[in-house]
Amino acid sequence: MTDLEERAAPSRAGALRRAAPALAGYAAVRALGLLALFLWSAARDKSAYTLLTARWDALWYVRVAELGYGYEVRLANGDVHSNLAFFPLLPWLERLVAAVSPLSYADGGFLVSLFASFAAAWGIFAVADRVYGRRAGVCAVLLWAVLPVGIVQSMAYSESLFTALAAWSLYAMMTGRWVTAGTLALLAGLTRPVGLAVVAAVWVAAAASFIGDRRAADSVGDGRADDSVGDGRADDSVGDGRAAGQGAPRAPAGPGTRTRRLLGMLLAPLGTVGYVLWVGHRTGKGPLGYLDVQAGWRNGFDGGYAFARFVAEKFTSFPAALAGVGLILGVASVVWLYVTGVRQRQPLPLLVYTGVVTALALCASSYFGSKPRLLLPAFPLLLPFARSLAGLRMRRSAVVLGSVAVASAVYGAFWLNGSGPP
Repeated sequence: MTDLEERAAPSRAGALRRAAPALAGYAAVRALGLLALFLWSAARDKSAYTLLTARWDALWYVRVAELGYGYEVRLANGDVHSNLAFFPLLPWLERLVAAVSPLSYADGGFLVSLFASFAAAWGIFAVADRVYGRRAGVCAVLLWAVLPVGIVQSMAYSESLFTALAAWSLYAMMTGRWVTAGTLALLAGLTRPVGLAVVAAVWVAAAASFIGDRRAADSVGDGRADDSVGDGRADDSVGDGRAAGQGAPRAPAGPGTRTRRLLGMLLAPLGTVGYVLWVGHRTGKGPLGYLDVQAGWRNGFDGGYAFARFVAEKFTSFPAALAGVGLILGVASVVWLYVTGVRQRQPLPLLVYTGVVTALALCASSYFGSKPRLLLPAFPLLLPFARSLAGLRMRRSAVVLGSVAVASAVYGAFWLNGSGPP
């Protein structure tokens, strides 16, 4: 990646105008997906809206919104499924919508996800636009929309809300808005356990900025500082992926910037840590009580051992072996995309965030069919594809994205009408 274009952040109205083509394309793709779902569901005499708002995890969020925490299901095998496994921000917002409108909690979840999905699309555009330019930003949003599991973006799930918070937090880091980044990381940490990825991005990027300040101070002491870059944008050199000490030297950040950066670091983990500690207190099992809650769902982090066994078992029969090959190719593709991002020198916050999201998704010990959904927030993995599509002629990229959008819409309708949870 070449050095990014130095430019001031546009005004909110200007930013919205700049993102308008991406948001319009996103709306079209999501409308196509919903149309396919409603037609498929009608043919099977099912309610598409029920599939979007009252199935699987959506039901658990609604129960939290309606009844609070404490509900659990004890299975015949002894497992205990507790609603403490579900982080509170989405249920809080569902409750808020129901309190100020005649809508139900399920309706509130759908409405929150609808608005959050567009906020996520705008955030993805803002990040990709800053890294690779406007066309790549549009392509990144459309690629995120046409993912095979893209229908989840329209469900009363927490993925869209989390992705919106994560994307804008990453953008805030890249533009040196550390308090905003930390606040959004806090909210992401109240949305999903993978909020840890946003926290890690804030901490690593901020630490790199502090190191850059020290090197810049050393340069000043050596008489090698370049005053022309001391314009209040010191943090951008790290946030944009230009490692401290590389490129033109810069003046160290002022005390105000360092204070805001430190405040962002302090705010970032409060959501995740606060909820986990509250669950530990609620269950009486201390700081690790949340892990016991997840164990009741047979979910944990084993470094990918259980997933590897799951894949290996596919090769004991045919045609299951074909699924095994597909899974290996899928994991290899994810790893390749991440390595490509590293080689293209994506901004440090993106690399840290994507690495943690990917590791948590692939190395979880349960719910193997949900791994594509768990990877949905890892949108920076799409940036290499977006960069390549942006380099094609518009007609060719439109044909590629249009074809994939149709396939994604059909697959999403088939998938959501199936028997297993996405």
